[in-house]
Amino acid sequence: MANIIPIETVENKILFIRKQKVMIDRDLARLYGVETRVLVQAVKRNINRFPEDFMFQLSIEEMENWKSQIVISNKEKMGLRKLPYVFTEQGIAMLSGVLKSARAVKVNIAIMRTFVSMRKFISTYEGLAVKIAEIESKYDKKIGEIFRVLDFLTKAGEENDKKEIGFKCK
Repeated sequence: MANIIPIETVENKILFIRKQKVMIDRDLARLYGVETRVLVQAVKRNINRFPEDFMFQLSIEEMENWKSQIVISNKEKMGLRKLPYVFTEQGIAMLSGVLKSARAVKVNIAIMRTFVSMRKFISTYEGLAVKIAEIESKYDKKIGEIFRVLDFLTKAGEENDKKEIGFKCK
């Protein structure tokens, strides 16, 4: 089954809030092809399926930070009268049971594939970071010595009184 939405579209909607990868209710609603209020209403009707580690509402401070990150100056233009809900990966998976359309299932599959892809990328990156740290610890003293020598050489050149080259204006 082909993805209903490009992975890049989903990746651009994933935010990092409260040390978790999440998606905002309005972005999810657009992907699912429903209004935000419809999505939130469906969730509230099934609130027992959405504990706090699946979904939470942004605080005023988090909302302001989010708006500044996406360069929004007027929340009324965004249609935001209430603090948005955000959904973790588990909460998004739970949405497929609440929004019972064929599109919702396909969108959920695309979103889950994106989260898996991101996890694979991050694990590769973490492995690379470990290797870089090993190299740094191995060569840190040598690189530090090179910088000390370069610093000495550049300061030694400053002590010499050199004549300026070029025309002099009065």
